[in-house]
Amino acid sequence: MSPDPRPRAARHCHNLLNPLHSAHYFAPELARELAAVGVTHPRAAYFAARSAAMGAVGAGAVTAAFYNFSHELVAEHVPAVWRIASPEAVLAARARAVDATLARLLGPETLTSDAMAEAAELALRATEACTRHARALYAAHADLPVPEAPHMAYWHATTLLREHRGDGHLAALLDAGLDPVEALVSHVATGKGMAPKWLLATRGWNEDDYAAAAGRLRARGLLTDDEEPTLTEEGARLRAAVEERTDALDQAPYEHLGEAGVARLTELATAFVGTALANGAFPADLIGKATA
Repeated sequence: MSPDPRPRAARHCHNLLNPLHSAHYFAPELARELAAVGVTHPRAAYFAARSAAMGAVGAGAVTAAFYNFSHELVAEHVPAVWRIASPEAVLAARARAVDATLARLLGPETLTSDAMAEAAELALRATEACTRHARALYAAHADLPVPEAPHMAYWHATTLLREHRGDGHLAALLDAGLDPVEALVSHVATGKGMAPKWLLATRGWNEDDYAAAAGRLRARGLLTDDEEPTLTEEGARLRAAVEERTDALDQAPYEHLGEAGVARLTELATAFVGTALANGAFPADLIGKATA
């Protein structure tokens, strides 16, 4: 019996929706707009922008929701950032930054195109089947109003779908027994994760933390003992199981959209992401090999 192709189609669709959501974190527009409301530190800007939908939460809530950041790093900036700018001010700044970033990466014609309006309608339809329970980041963003402009509505929908899948992914990582640093190291070892230099610069862990996590993975038989370690067969099976469990937890929105809708949304998202990548949406060295 052939495996059900729908989970892979849904994952492929998500993997093309997520980059356009995530691009603003690397964009100069976000730093500029948040600096205008007083938030100038890059880490504070990221924590504030992504968690503002939850309100003026403390460091514990952010660490729990973000999973793979050091709590000590989070606590350096949260809740202090809310004394600089309210969550409402941060959300408004983020929206201005996203608007400008999408205009730069896609061009004004794309933002007002029929394709963008269709993509927004399809992505929003998918979100109708998302669920709030045990999904803190999704639930917080789902309470925000849907923007009127099609490109902003599309970005809002990609955010909901990204955080919905992400919240489920954290449950899968916990079930697999991968702590925050082990999750990062094992993802890098797949060849699809952030380069270690980016992780160490942004997640609050140091080289000793990274090496210790790699050692724990080796002790479990999940990581090779090479200079540039990769996953063992057992490690590859575990990471595949994490993704399959994530697929299962994220099945509802794409089933709701239907096979034809998923295919069409994937087609539209592919074009948008291709244009954004060609216009420098992400640093060239963002994805890299594992070192430990």
